[in-house]
Amino acid sequence: MSRPIHWGLLSAGNIVGQFARDFAVVENAVIHAVAARNGDIASAFAREHGIAKAYEGYEGLLTDPDIDVIYIGTPHNLHFEHAKAALEHGKAVLCEKPMTVTPKECEELQRVAERTGGYLMEAMWTYFLPPVQTALRWVQEGRIGRICQIKADFGYPQLPFDSKKRVYDAKLAGGCLLEMGVYPVALAWLFMKQDPTEVQVVSRHAPNGVEDDLAVLFNYADAVATLGTSFRCKLQNWAYIIGEEGYIAIPDFWRAREASLYVLDDRVDHFVDERATDGFHYEAQAVTNDLLAGRAGSSVVAARDSLAIQRQMAMIREAFCDDV
Repeated sequence: MSRPIHWGLLSAGNIVGQFARDFAVVENAVIHAVAARNGDIASAFAREHGIAKAYEGYEGLLTDPDIDVIYIGTPHNLHFEHAKAALEHGKAVLCEKPMTVTPKECEELQRVAERTGGYLMEAMWTYFLPPVQTALRWVQEGRIGRICQIKADFGYPQLPFDSKKRVYDAKLAGGCLLEMGVYPVALAWLFMKQDPTEVQVVSRHAPNGVEDDLAVLFNYADAVATLGTSFRCKLQNWAYIIGEEGYIAIPDFWRAREASLYVLDDRVDHFVDERATDGFHYEAQAVTNDLLAGRAGSSVVAARDSLAIQRQMAMIREAFCDDV
């Protein structure tokens, strides 16, 4: 392809705004259009970010012949529908996490991608952040030995409770598991690449029954992961990868800017990402590069990764559903 990759944004919400701001440093690509249900909102978003086209509704974006790839940032429960439509219109898809709300939906969406020959990737932007990639390399190099424990949590207060808020709305797949818990689950999968043999969950629930605080234990054959997520309180939001010979600490791992390697009490290595952006451009650049190279999918967030994350979140949900 001789011209830059043309992106379309399906939604003009907050996370899409962050994505658009970071896109300024993406090479060989341009955001060509944005679509929102409200045309005035789409137009205002386009003006703010210097985007050529704005569509009221999504059909114009899906059928725009100049668009190569669509980034989907709608509520969780709409991801399947919108990603499926984009693939069937011949567009590559980068879909916000969680890509779907059930493993069944994930499998079906991946079948659509296979049938249409389309590119489909979940926007697990944390996987692309250099500190996380550095931590993964340290583990692969054997610098902490065999992994014994993983600790990761992600939580911010979403108070006061309001059943009309998107994050609490069961009809919109609300709840802290899909909204925030996807991050620690994905982090554990990245380093373990296996399902737990046992899942234990302590759950708390909002007045409408939606889970708003979870403490999760994944028991593997020879390791454990303790994971947490919450709408009730601010958690530490760090990740620790603990091995027999050392450990790695990643502050604010979901948006990581640094990682440290420790042996006992001594920090023996330290990586800092001096980026001026939030970090969404790393995944956007990776997708752009994949499309320019004609790759069928991502090697960083592969289909098996997205399906595993869905499968493990379903295991968590099954473990706490009796508590509701």
